[in-house]
Amino acid sequence: MDMTHEVFNQPTPLVDYNLFDTHRPLRDALKFNAPALQTTQLHELGATLGSAAMQTHARLANIHTPELHTHDRFGRRIDEVEFHPSYHALMTAAVGAGLHGTPWTGTSASPHVLRAAGFMLFTELEPSILCPISMTYAVTPALRGNAGVHADWGPKLASLWYDPALKPLHDKPGVTMGMGMTEKQGGSDVRANTTQAVRDGSDAWGARYAITGHKWFFSAPMCDAFLILAQAPAGLSCFFLPRVLPDGTRNAIHIQRLKDKLGNKANASSEVEFHGASAWLVGEEGRGIPQILEMGTMTRLDCSLGTSGLMRQALGIALNHTAQRQAFGKPLVEQPLMKNVLADLALESEAATALAIRLARAFDRQADAHENLMARLLTPVAKFWICKRGSHFAQEAMECLGGNGYVEEGGEGILARIYREMPLNSIWEGAGNIMALDLLRGLRKGDAVAALAHELAPARGQQPALDRLADALPARIEAMASETEARRLAQDVALAVQAALLVQTAPAAVADAFCASRLGGDWGQAFGTLGAGTDFDSIIQRAQPR
Repeated sequence: MDMTHEVFNQPTPLVDYNLFDTHRPLRDALKFNAPALQTTQLHELGATLGSAAMQTHARLANIHTPELHTHDRFGRRIDEVEFHPSYHALMTAAVGAGLHGTPWTGTSASPHVLRAAGFMLFTELEPSILCPISMTYAVTPALRGNAGVHADWGPKLASLWYDPALKPLHDKPGVTMGMGMTEKQGGSDVRANTTQAVRDGSDAWGARYAITGHKWFFSAPMCDAFLILAQAPAGLSCFFLPRVLPDGTRNAIHIQRLKDKLGNKANASSEVEFHGASAWLVGEEGRGIPQILEMGTMTRLDCSLGTSGLMRQALGIALNHTAQRQAFGKPLVEQPLMKNVLADLALESEAATALAIRLARAFDRQADAHENLMARLLTPVAKFWICKRGSHFAQEAMECLGGNGYVEEGGEGILARIYREMPLNSIWEGAGNIMALDLLRGLRKGDAVAALAHELAPARGQQPALDRLADALPARIEAMASETEARRLAQDVALAVQAALLVQTAPAAVADAFCASRLGGDWGQAFGTLGAGTDFDSIIQRAQPR
């Protein structure tokens, strides 16, 4: 058969490379925030996650999506979700890397920063399976509110063994946990929840209740247990709800259906009903809101880390493509307009990485008053701004590939998956308005003006645009009596802290361009509108994934 054409000028995929070793902004952020951190584990993880084998698992887990089986062939209720083997391979890798509950028992100098960096790297490979990983991380410390449950479950929540089977706790080497808060009528307003908890005795795990009601979003329903909210006699309370009861019987958790989502395809998100399900009180009756806020803080950190990882992967794919693809006589990466786009994306990616890792540092130093307050302020700020930038970022990176980026096939098809994934972190655990309002609440928790001034002080005097913004923030914070401008304040606090971090950790080319564009106004309203004086080549070279 005659050949119609020869295939050429098509880039080779970005595969079999080390995600950590080539991520210079992440390595510099770690040196700044955790200088004593040993990174051997991250080097090994980066090599694993960049491999062709793991990329194949990520692809298959998203193509062969979870399937719900409510009953067995004989009509018995089983409420099981079946996953492709690649899902379990990815979960095994994530648990084995300690991305779930291990920081709470970790001996590293900076266990939360170490875990944050690994979580960010794993997101580059496959983000959706990290939902149960993130929830396990968030709920582990909350279990201290029930000494019996914490004693039995705590060690296995930090185990490096993944076991997907529905079995009693004593038969499992390791377990995962989820959360169930949202109901149809309430959404973010969990005070509107109607699920009821009725006292049903007590045992080694303390006060036991029968739970009747529903949850509208119940992600990762195959986790071994969940923390949920329900109305007890004293008000909204937090409860520990296992899938399998201590006697080996299955709890009365009925999975109604799986959500058909825009992205996040490998993860099963469900709607459930509780039919007198057994659960145990965690903390005090009526104190469910404070506990969910504490857990939400940690999952919001993961939203910032996850979007930062997705940005990095999208940027890497765009750089890999444009370095090889020829157009109009030279590689795309050498075309002036493409340089502007790629450099602008690189700035956004590095700033996101810097802010997310800085936030993780605060979780390692909660005994320090300044770090405690910065965690309270930067958590909603980072989640709001980094996640809000994600979808626009992914669209621009996709455009660097043209039609190839829009096709969900092969190595560059990852970009389409990233694009569909990006809105999730902005919505999950509180959308933009919730984050802006949470910032306002945080401003009342301590001397926020002094804390931000202390945070920005090391970078003062080097970038006039940063100095102007830093000078203006105190009056804006003190005058913030209305919610109307809360989003703008969250944006500007994020930009100020990002700029200050880049001044301290990044090359001058990066810090100068970031401050000139994001703070100084030398920028348009889309990526690729940096000023002509930008050192494009230096910024792009720093971001290269190879």
